[in-house]
Amino acid sequence: MSGAPDTMPVGTMSGTPQVLLAHHLKQLKLPNVLREYDKVARECARDGTDHPRYLLRLIELELIDRERRTIERRIYTGGGGALKRLRDDGPR
Repeated sequence: MSGAPDTMPVGTMSGTPQVLLAHHLKQLKLPNVLREYDKVARECARDGTDHPRYLLRLIELELIDRERRTIERRIYTGGGGALKRLRDDGPR
């Protein structure tokens, strides 16, 4: 029954890894990683995916969502580009 207990690096707060992970991901502003890490971990375990590919999947999800939100924000605010030019150059 031995086996080393999960230990946290010196300088971290005490608490469960999930609580600390959620806190750190919020601080780092990685909402998609926070939302998806458990599901992606289960999928990777099922598929036999290694750790680097697991991280790659998580980070790709974060990047895709950030790009989507950036595009939506630009469209919503008329943030330059072709859409704004079309609006400004429209029929008079």
